Amino acid sequence: MNNFSRLIFLVTAFIYLFHISLASIVSTGDFNKDFPVITWSPSHVNTSADGHTRSLIFDKESGSGIASNDTYLFGQFDMKIKLIPGNSAGTVVAFYLTSYQPNRDEVDFEFLGNVPGKPYTLQTNVYVDGLDDREQRINLWFDPTQDFHTYSILWNLHQIVFMVDRVPIRTYRNHADKGAKYPRWQPMGLQISIWNGETWATDGGKTKIDWSKAPFVASLGNYTIDACVWQGNARFCRGESETNWWNKEKFSTLTWTQRRLFKWVRKYHLTYDYCMDNQRFQNNLPIECSLPKY
Repeated sequence: MNNFSRLIFLVTAFIYLFHISLASIVSTGDFNKDFPVITWSPSHVNTSADGHTRSLIFDKESGSGIASNDTYLFGQFDMKIKLIPGNSAGTVVAFYLTSYQPNRDEVDFEFLGNVPGKPYTLQTNVYVDGLDDREQRINLWFDPTQDFHTYSILWNLHQIVFMVDRVPIRTYRNHADKGAKYPRWQPMGLQISIWNGETWATDGGKTKIDWSKAPFVASLGNYTIDACVWQGNARFCRGESETNWWNKEKFSTLTWTQRRLFKWVRKYHLTYDYCMDNQRFQNNLPIECSLPKY
């Protein structure tokens, strides 16, 4: 390699690394800066003076929702949420990534309200290329209305991991090489919303919203977005680097400790898994159901 070629190589490498560093973000912790978009009913969104906490309100007039300023391709997204206290039957609080496309990719946490004394149900779902039907449900092992808990999505080239207070409750692996669809091309924005799901959310829609308990309030606290901001070129987000730490080999599967916790959740708290619903799929379960979870 002559000196000129070496110079071109070094300049190209520098530009590539510079773009990677620009592409990744550690969030500010200020809802006003990272979530400036009110997607639904500004009068039903309250933010603290320092921007560090925010409340979403739902009543007979309207629900509410917010969205991130950026879209991302891979990363980890942590949000502290305190759910609706008391009788929350029929309500849904959602924390999710979505690509905003007709054939959208989406990764969902949906918290399904309930009557006092019964557990909150946490439903997760994955849309790939516009198709879903990948629901799983667990009953949380604590009261999520008494304090803030951290709900996380790790999304990388290898897997999606849903976590509750760092406990992995679900994985969705990249088995694209075996014919299973995986969200890996479309950048996604982060959204949080509260809305009316009384036709299905509680007891299959049998238990309706008690409007005498309104307004219903979900509280959002500290959050972290450590992800690759979409700038129009997927290769900056797909590379493995110190900045794009989530793509490193060590995050390609669950650790030994995570596997133990994952099995514990599935044994004691799982209430529905689409991969066990042969009747729904007429004994033709989606291909990923027969493939490894980690």
